[in-house]
Amino acid sequence: MTTITLAAVGDLLMKKNMIASAAREGGFSPIFSRVKPYLRQGDLTIGNLETTFSGIRFKGKAGKLLFSSPDAFAATLRSLGFDVLSTANNHCMDGTSAGLKRTLNVLDRHGLRHTGTSRSAKESRRKLIVNVKGIKIGVLAYTYGTNGIPVPQRWMVNRIVRSKMAADVRSLKRVADFIVVCLHFGKEFRSRPDRGQVRLMHQLFRNGVNVVLGAHPHVLHPIKMYKMKDRDGRVLNRVAASSLGNFVSTELPRHTARLRGTILKLTVTKNAKGIADVRKISRVPTRILQNVGPKRTYRVVPARNGD
Repeated sequence: MTTITLAAVGDLLMKKNMIASAAREGGFSPIFSRVKPYLRQGDLTIGNLETTFSGIRFKGKAGKLLFSSPDAFAATLRSLGFDVLSTANNHCMDGTSAGLKRTLNVLDRHGLRHTGTSRSAKESRRKLIVNVKGIKIGVLAYTYGTNGIPVPQRWMVNRIVRSKMAADVRSLKRVADFIVVCLHFGKEFRSRPDRGQVRLMHQLFRNGVNVVLGAHPHVLHPIKMYKMKDRDGRVLNRVAASSLGNFVSTELPRHTARLRGTILKLTVTKNAKGIADVRKISRVPTRILQNVGPKRTYRVVPARNGD
């Protein structure tokens, strides 16, 4: 029996105030110092990159919420222990196609694997599989849209299209032991998944997906694990985490729910028959502290009971 730990967080939002704060204290690492040990405990750690690395030529437009981060943030994510980033979300085209491609180049340079967006049609057909102690973890990612920003080529951004997703899962099942699907979906600030989201997750589970990691609502949803039979007749534990909340962001102080997230930890085993399953789930609740100390810095910290 092989046992590994998967760790996952929700939205990685790096906004202007936090970027300026990091510059004042010499980098992004201090923001995460108190949660770094929990992230590095994972044999595979996954997050949703809800920013771009569009470069110094990036210019936002008045009235539009467009994100780009310094390349140093990618280096920090790697040092924190992140292995895989989902890049399919509504902000992935904020720097247009040039920014999307540059983002993937920066991630490659820092040893961060990624899925959900592509620089070429050939790359879009590749499936991300990470071998973790002999367990082959396949990761897919899709988004509901790109905030109305045109995508020049359909293959650049994985969209939530049920038939395409089902085909991708079938293809991945042939070569992976365990499948994680990252979905950017749902309504912002809603505290539970709607019926459409639940139906979509169940459809993925029936097709053989083990875990769904959701993002976009920016608040925590309940995390559920239950047994479900897939089309191959395997009854396995399925984990539905439709929103893991904001792991890092800046928000107005009154929006306390948007300052909370969680590090989801999954214990995954693979038995002698080669069947991989989730055996246990646990959580490390997190909280974002804003305007800390005289330098008005930010910190992501483990949340205590009652925080």
